[in-house]
Amino acid sequence: MEVTYAISGFESGSRRVTKPDEVDGVLSREQMIRKLNQAGGAAGVDAPLRALCDYVGGSHYLLARYDLLQEKGLDFIVTGNWPFDLVRRVGTVLADGYSRSTEIERCLALLQPQFEDLPDECRPPAGVSRRFCSLFFSVGRARFALLLLFPEELILSQERLREAALLAAYATSFVEERQRKSDRDFELTDRELECLFWIAEGKTSDEIALILGISRNTINNYITSVMRKTATKTRSEAIAYAVRNNLV
Repeated sequence: MEVTYAISGFESGSRRVTKPDEVDGVLSREQMIRKLNQAGGAAGVDAPLRALCDYVGGSHYLLARYDLLQEKGLDFIVTGNWPFDLVRRVGTVLADGYSRSTEIERCLALLQPQFEDLPDECRPPAGVSRRFCSLFFSVGRARFALLLLFPEELILSQERLREAALLAAYATSFVEERQRKSDRDFELTDRELECLFWIAEGKTSDEIALILGISRNTINNYITSVMRKTATKTRSEAIAYAVRNNLV
């Protein structure tokens, strides 16, 4: 049976809308919440996001750290199953939109479905619409965007998309909390945390050495230890890691 959902502005005439929980294999909201609760102890956020993607009738999902869009490269991408060329191009679209928006606009966008077309040069997978949906939500101090692609001609539900944004925040919070606990298993030392704080403030090794009253070489050793423990390769990556995990 074809699954169709209704969305304000996307309905066509008197076409009948079938509620998702009336169709075999599509979870109701209560079932979805139970499934996310069960997934709270899983190893990652992929399974919950895939379930949420199915919940709204999507074909592809992409989770991004919206507050890290200005970082170079694709470090703001958390997980997803979008084709890589689309990820690279849509990252530019998101960064442009982020730079043009005000803080109040970003706050107002939370949990509200936003629709945009893929750049003209991008080719979505066969049978997938060029129009994608962005769902913005926050987990603690971190901001996220869940980007969804849908099959062509699919009629969507604003209500269900808003629910998906809220449930995505719920699912991501499990992973964020588990990651914080896991990350603290190795426990950065007080000196390492101090160095991490100061490099996040833009200080050089010489400046940190002057502030802490120890040698430049010692500072570099601390920073090297931080990058080794956090599995990062550069100071910028270490800063991004620290921000993601509320270490600074």
